[in-house]
Amino acid sequence: MPKTSTFSGDKLRLARLLATWSLDELGERVGASRQYLHQLETGAKEPTFEMAEALAVSLRVERSFFLTPLSNAVREDDCHFRKYFTAPRAVMAQAAARGTAVELLVNALEQRVRLPTVNFPEFAAPRSMEEVERAAEGARMHWGLGLDAPIVNITRVLENAGAVVVHFADISDRIDALSIARRRPIIVRSQAKAAAVRLRFDLAHECGHLVMHQGMVTGDHETEEQAHRFASAFLLPREAFLRECPRGRTIDWTGLFRLKLRWKVSVRAIARRAFDLGLMDAAQYRRANVHLTKTGQAKSERYDEEMLQETPELLTSAIRLLEAKKPHSLLDMIYALGFSPSLFEGVIGFPVSAFPANAYPDHSPAT
Repeated sequence: MPKTSTFSGDKLRLARLLATWSLDELGERVGASRQYLHQLETGAKEPTFEMAEALAVSLRVERSFFLTPLSNAVREDDCHFRKYFTAPRAVMAQAAARGTAVELLVNALEQRVRLPTVNFPEFAAPRSMEEVERAAEGARMHWGLGLDAPIVNITRVLENAGAVVVHFADISDRIDALSIARRRPIIVRSQAKAAAVRLRFDLAHECGHLVMHQGMVTGDHETEEQAHRFASAFLLPREAFLRECPRGRTIDWTGLFRLKLRWKVSVRAIARRAFDLGLMDAAQYRRANVHLTKTGQAKSERYDEEMLQETPELLTSAIRLLEAKKPHSLLDMIYALGFSPSLFEGVIGFPVSAFPANAYPDHSPAT
């Protein structure tokens, strides 16, 4: 049987991880053993033409996808994972693969349209929570947000700073959130959390990793606590919070919910901020959490439904600009990468059909 002239085992592994399949699961679909597929991924063997076609169809890629090498793939060490020590290794590998695929698409997009310049400040790894506070204040000042007003749309702030914000719907319930420290940062939102205030906090948390923990492996208790404190200080700057937060021997719930509506931060996070800054003692903080739990507000609080979800805009805006310049450019780009439209949708999180010029043509992978 004829063999393909070149075959990238790294690309096969990438496509398999994007499908979230094990070697055994892929083997069942293409009629091959785990050992044989492992040999293909490591480059010990090349597939026949027929096997390459079967792999392409199963993995929703073009045959051409396997014919170019993979360079500078996203590594797990590039990712700041929540639940680092409890996340299964396979899930972490899948997340890194998604990051690689997003980067491939963004790199191709950057060759066609201009994206915002990456403009994230960098701070030395903090040695104290006071240094975390200063990093959060420094980031706000760096982006011209000031220290006295709420952040209207944190997703837009991060995208204006050059980050790509996406979500990985089918693995986000197993990893709360993650960010990927690359030339152009990638921040992943968790779709498992419906409340807009919780998503905003997650984005601020990942922002903290990107500005404070460059080149560091995170996910341990210390770096997670630092990123959490950064998120609190970034969303609720210290001096403004000290002025506005109600204080007293009893908890002013009306005042706390008023703060929530103004600053778009959960009351649970507001209570923690008050505790961290000495406005609540330990007993009050405990009572606040007990009250939220007993009233069914541990995960979904009052007024959550009044907060509009923030929607990532960078990629959709760039693609619309691309399509305005030349219709069907998106599909041309997808096929040039060796992706199928359905794989693109799984990686980016929105459908090709969202762009009217790109109704699906009579085209399927490996044809």
